[in-house]
Amino acid sequence: MNNKDLLLAIDNGTQSMKALVFDLEGQLIAAQIVPFKPPYFSTHPGWAEQDPETFWKALCEACQGLWNQEKVNRERIAGVSITTQRGTIINVDEKGEPLRPCMHWLDQRKTHGQLPIGGLWGLIFKLINMGDTIAYFQAEAEANWIRTYQPEVWRKTHKYLLLSGYLTYRLTEKFADSVGCQVGYIPFDYKNLRWASGWDWKWRVLPMDPALLPELITPGEEIGVITKNAAIDTGIPAGLPLIAAAADKACEVIGSGSLDSSIGCLSYGTTATINVTHKKYVEAIPLLPPYPSAIPGYHTIEVQIYRGFWMVSWFKKEFGYQECQEAAENGLEAETLFEKLIEEIPPGSMGLVLQPYWSPGLKLPGPEAKGAIIGFGDVHTRSHLYRSILEGLCYSLREGKERIEKKTKIPITSLRVSGGGSQSKSAMQITADIFGLPTAKSHIYETSGLGAAIDAAVGLGFHTDFETAVKAMTHVGNVYEPNLKNHDIYDELYNDVYKKMYKSLKPFYNRIREITGYPK
Repeated sequence: MNNKDLLLAIDNGTQSMKALVFDLEGQLIAAQIVPFKPPYFSTHPGWAEQDPETFWKALCEACQGLWNQEKVNRERIAGVSITTQRGTIINVDEKGEPLRPCMHWLDQRKTHGQLPIGGLWGLIFKLINMGDTIAYFQAEAEANWIRTYQPEVWRKTHKYLLLSGYLTYRLTEKFADSVGCQVGYIPFDYKNLRWASGWDWKWRVLPMDPALLPELITPGEEIGVITKNAAIDTGIPAGLPLIAAAADKACEVIGSGSLDSSIGCLSYGTTATINVTHKKYVEAIPLLPPYPSAIPGYHTIEVQIYRGFWMVSWFKKEFGYQECQEAAENGLEAETLFEKLIEEIPPGSMGLVLQPYWSPGLKLPGPEAKGAIIGFGDVHTRSHLYRSILEGLCYSLREGKERIEKKTKIPITSLRVSGGGSQSKSAMQITADIFGLPTAKSHIYETSGLGAAIDAAVGLGFHTDFETAVKAMTHVGNVYEPNLKNHDIYDELYNDVYKKMYKSLKPFYNRIREITGYPK
């Protein structure tokens, strides 16, 4: 073991597969990235699927690419860990072969018309007015759709796996997964971090045989070892231990250095989130559970904006033709040119205020919600619109921060930011100004992979505990201090305008829904 001092983290995100090698100080030694083209396919409006083999082939390609780099000696790899996108599910047979394309986390299909829950649970739900919540859960659950519309697939299903569990099987030939990866419409007990007990209402909402679910392993513990077959495909040495990590957001939190509830972790990805690590089970939004942390026994309290920095992609597609053309001609990213768009736009976008509810939620906001932009005048341009998107996302995340603080009773005093949006200097400064808090980036961009490597480092005994590992392997990069003059402007807009928008507009959202049927 003396010469084995590097860690391999596999990060299966929405846009790409990454194979990342870290040392024990958290420095990124090497990386190989394989983009998914496309990230998913859609045969019907609102569907999002992918061939599971696409993920496995990308994992193999990424790992094999690492070994071709001179700076990587695979004999120094001590262990492996996996982190993946959340909520992508795969049905497999007894040999681990997929029975259908995976249902991607972006899939929007619903299974309406499920029978309401009867018996004692049905009575309880009626008394506490949770009927709509349970119906939403039933409609959203992928298992219910497959069982209803593809019963032959359901009959043949030997295991019902998340993407993390599928990749674990391909590497170890064990049907197992990390507790830290259990995020989705599954019969999981988020409070006690285990599969739900037999009496739990989730089994009524998701009628399935418990034997369909994989064995759960605590983050930081060994799941299995790399098999000879996996070694041939990936080049990872056979026999190396695979250490349980967690889902991408949970790994981002510890990879950014956030170990307690006073440090808020913002993730500026396709979905924008604010998270804190907390020992106790605390629901920031009633009936929406905190997810498992990458640290055993802990929870990640989260508030999310479903479309998050997807809105930048939306803006690029709908309003950024000029920048896309210029970027293509000069070998640049269009987002880099968007930075120039807002250099001269003042804080507050001259009164343009955006609420980023482009995709509604069950509780925050309600299912009737729609996005809103108010304050237009003849001075406003697409540059103002772009800045208002960044500001609107930050307003919404600040609202999430206040919800978390109210529940934990612990003030959030500093912020760590990760995800694609963290590469924008404008987004970072706007964040600091709206929150009025120092806002830091990690020393590296790959915080999700680093979080998975931290799990591996503790599991392999390189660091005695998670506190020691996080201290040794995470480092603060650039820190953006709030401009207090800008903060004062944002504070007034946030408290006097933004926070009152949803309540004022909700009756109109409901009426629009009644008239148009959208969103259903």
